[in-house]
Amino acid sequence: MSAETPVQSAGTFARLRLRFRAWRGTRPFWAGLFTLLGGVPIAYFPYATLKLGTMSVAMATTAGAGSLIIGVLLVTLGLTMWFQHATRVFAGVAAIVLALVSLVVSNIGGFVVGFLLAMLGGALAVSWAPGKPKAEGAGPHEAEQGPSSEGAVETAPDGAVGEPGAPYHAHDPATDGPADRTPEAAAADSNGGYRVG
Repeated sequence: MSAETPVQSAGTFARLRLRFRAWRGTRPFWAGLFTLLGGVPIAYFPYATLKLGTMSVAMATTAGAGSLIIGVLLVTLGLTMWFQHATRVFAGVAAIVLALVSLVVSNIGGFVVGFLLAMLGGALAVSWAPGKPKAEGAGPHEAEQGPSSEGAVETAPDGAVGEPGAPYHAHDPATDGPADRTPEAAAADSNGGYRVG
């Protein structure tokens, strides 16, 4: 074993961790995880057999098939939230509905554990929104400036007074100062320079 081995494995682990982090950030990861984990106890408990010494306790119910279907659907919805995140709202609402149905069908929703996990996952999926990507090479203020070319109206740098696109504080060459472009000033220009009112 050489001295370079830990550095190479740390680099590989760090790269994998960063790739997973980037993948996780583009989808409702925690919503899918909680929904998936919520389906496991709902599907498992009706078929579980608990052994206490020589005595076995079976928690099977008459609706065992319904519990299995609900659990499998919740696991599928959790995976759907990960890999088809465009359908996250539908998957979240379906997870909430299935969690509510599991209360009456599957041993009080997998002894409330599966119910709570599925409800939390569904709520997170419905409320998740994708982040806005930053423009490459742009600073924090440059990325938020709005449209750049299509449909954007550009203002003239220092247009003459009255031209379209002229700034509000245009330069008046007669007074060598800022032009007063209020409605009263426009009326004063048209009546010989006297302001009325």
